[in-house]
Amino acid sequence: MDQFWSRGYEATSVRDLASAMSMTGASLYNAFGDKRSLFRHCLDAYLDTYARRRIAELDASEDPISGIRNFFDDLVAASLKDRRGCLLVNSAMEVAPWDPEFAELIEASLREIEDGFYRALERLPAEPNRQPYQDIRTTARLILSAVISLRVLARAGGDRDRLCSIARSAVALAEDGHRAGSNTVIPD
Repeated sequence: MDQFWSRGYEATSVRDLASAMSMTGASLYNAFGDKRSLFRHCLDAYLDTYARRRIAELDASEDPISGIRNFFDDLVAASLKDRRGCLLVNSAMEVAPWDPEFAELIEASLREIEDGFYRALERLPAEPNRQPYQDIRTTARLILSAVISLRVLARAGGDRDRLCSIARSAVALAEDGHRAGSNTVIPD
């Protein structure tokens, strides 16, 4: 997974993969089939380890706004610590344009993340004298777009202030749909 994540699908050779796993190319083919099959396995493992874990934590949060804030706090910290970006987002840009099967898998995976935000927004209680969200799906998509932007900018070397600004905006988007005039602050 580290090879694909650091170098991308195309730039990673079977030799690189076999070396990283301390095995021969033939053993790699016997164990995983081909490079494409191994990539799919790595992408699934990545999703389980990172994206699905964060969404599960969001689903388990008692307060959806705090859950979204924690999601972004974790994402900013991870993005600053590891500048490889997101394997899913990187793959969306590199692999999806030429591989319809992976494009479908990547789209479904991004939808899982969007659905997590949707479920969180849906759980927000209605404020007195305020209409509930008019379009929860659109808000969830905008928050997902903040995730993607944050991860791409982190990979490109974006600084802490820029990443925190995106995170604050995403949390404010969720919060402002719930309460008028909120001032959401994500700690530095």
